[in-house]
Amino acid sequence: MVEAVESEQEQNEPQYKEYAIEEFLVRSEPYYRPVSDELELFTAAYNQHIPVLLKGPTGCGKTRFVEYMAWKLGRPMVTIACHEDLTASDLVGRYLLDSDGTRWIDGPMTRAVKTGAILYLDEIVEARKDTTVLIHPLTDHRRILPVEKTGQIIEADDRFLLCISYNPHYQSALKDLKHSTRQRFISVEFDYPPADIEAEIVQKESGCTEEQASALAKLGEKVRNLRDHGLAEGASTRLLIYAGRLMREGIPARRACQVAIVWTLTDEAELQRSVEEVVSSIFE
Repeated sequence: MVEAVESEQEQNEPQYKEYAIEEFLVRSEPYYRPVSDELELFTAAYNQHIPVLLKGPTGCGKTRFVEYMAWKLGRPMVTIACHEDLTASDLVGRYLLDSDGTRWIDGPMTRAVKTGAILYLDEIVEARKDTTVLIHPLTDHRRILPVEKTGQIIEADDRFLLCISYNPHYQSALKDLKHSTRQRFISVEFDYPPADIEAEIVQKESGCTEEQASALAKLGEKVRNLRDHGLAEGASTRLLIYAGRLMREGIPARRACQVAIVWTLTDEAELQRSVEEVVSSIFE
């Protein structure tokens, strides 16, 4: 017979484990098209508890890849978008005041460590250096998370994996990974896929026609060549998909490319004209 009243211990037991897993599970299979051996590399790293660093330009599929691997491995995924105001308390947790007094609230990193999630720190170089060092004890044989404010040392669940990413094109002397951090990871390099594979991805994700997807992949390839002529960043696969979605809705191809690609990539009139010339040469 099921007891109507829970014991005092059950009532007071923290509920973060069940909540974290249910909240952050990737429930349906994300679409991801492998380009090389990245699936095998990530799986091997997961099995061997080796932290993973993903390097690549914006919009090339790094986050989607981690989502796919979390689904494939059946693990929850906790994503943290790093920025310069991110503090250690934001990651680990903090004491809060409520009607019952002071209580400790676990941060997303602590929850991920305790529940065996895949912890994904996106654009790690944007985080403050004093925050980045928090991950060091999690990336070697110790696999621990010291919580200074509570005096605890938390051992990572055996299924926990740390994964970080950054865009090397935005790298500078002020925003770079320290070698003491970099050498704690294996590094998997990402780039925009070959045109035939990118066309396949664009068509699948946007629902545009095969002909439109091929033209968009060709456009992406040509626009990226303009990086040598002053364009800070090439057209990402994500932007090509946006253009394809607009075309699917009946927006003319040139207009779709203008708002999704040309005006997004740059505000400089001369560079905009250069990109529009490329668009016109493909979508006549």
